[in-house]
Amino acid sequence: MKLENPWRQNPWFESVAVAQARARKRLPAPVYGALVAGSERGQSVEDNEAAFAELGLAPHVVGQQPVRTMDTTVFGQHIGLPVIFSPTGVQAVHPDGEVAVARAAAARNTIMGLSNFASKSVEDVTATGATTFFQMYWTGDQDTMVQRMQRAHEAGSKGLIATLDWSFSMGRDWGSPEIPEKVDLKAMVRLAPKVVTKPRWMWQFGQQYRQTGKLPDLSAPNLAPPGGEAPTFFGAYYEWMTTPPPTWDDVAWMRDTWKQISGTPFVLKGVCRIDDARRAVDVGVDGISVSNHGGNNLDGTPAAIRMVRPIAQTVGHQIDVVMDGGVRRGSDVVKALALGAKAVLIGRAYLWGLAANGQAGVENVLDVMSGGIDSALRGLALSSTTELRHAHLLVPADFDRALGAVADASVAP
Repeated sequence: MKLENPWRQNPWFESVAVAQARARKRLPAPVYGALVAGSERGQSVEDNEAAFAELGLAPHVVGQQPVRTMDTTVFGQHIGLPVIFSPTGVQAVHPDGEVAVARAAAARNTIMGLSNFASKSVEDVTATGATTFFQMYWTGDQDTMVQRMQRAHEAGSKGLIATLDWSFSMGRDWGSPEIPEKVDLKAMVRLAPKVVTKPRWMWQFGQQYRQTGKLPDLSAPNLAPPGGEAPTFFGAYYEWMTTPPPTWDDVAWMRDTWKQISGTPFVLKGVCRIDDARRAVDVGVDGISVSNHGGNNLDGTPAAIRMVRPIAQTVGHQIDVVMDGGVRRGSDVVKALALGAKAVLIGRAYLWGLAANGQAGVENVLDVMSGGIDSALRGLALSSTTELRHAHLLVPADFDRALGAVADASVAP
């Protein structure tokens, strides 16, 4: 007997803001809190979004193009629109998690970034047909990292994204959301008062349990050793915290090792400084993501969009530069591209879509982005996103943040 969902509603939403509102209404407070929280006072989270509002567009009254395209090539991949899914950790806002996101990526012809802290295996994600870039932190010893690279390559990953700069500076002023070590009876009893008020979310996971007999899994399957069990999220987090941080020589080793294993692009995520961008080029990366990790890293780091132009002007002719942080609408994408980014990565935006309506909600977010990009191109009288330039924007004189323009000799390389 098939049970029908008694809480069905019109699944379509017209903006990421509506997706966020639906996610907040649907999700238990700790789960929603984990999506929106930034580190410390949340200064970088706020600036990521607010900075886009400081940029204006310069439209034409005549000359609009009847045909407009937004396909592009980035990191050697031809994609249908310049919006890529940023890798994010355990996506338990929906039972299908990263698999649903990957299916949406395949349906809209874009790149799926898969975190090695994901709740679904790299094999399950690549089986969707999505062009998948596997993301790795600098965790464990070199033999362990090689094993994880080999697994990602054998599963069909088309590139590697390295995230190396986590500061563990959290200390949120409003408190951190509770995340259980694992979902067992004890955790369910403890969290029941917060979960029972969200019947739609409970219904989704209840359907999964009826089909598979399994509760939501907060382990990290992509960190499992060969033949071994996957660590819990906090077990993986502990490995990350206790691994000595990398040097630029380590970055070069990671890049060279991935190239030997796979021969596909190596991307460094989290670049904020011009001098770091130059060093990244020197060690042979194929691309960088200008990012403060959604404001979840060192609070007080400027908005990613403020750092794009200085970095793109410096190394954009040598490697692909993308940006990640605060993108909520198609016009935000257009602004980032006009400042020199080849594409943008989105994180919270697609997670809200996933929470609101699963795979269809993620596709809906991409469609919102596409519609906004197309409208901006029409207003600017352009036929392609590849034609976007600085002249299409109104940029305040003090907007850019050129960090590391002059190397600070007191900072160790």
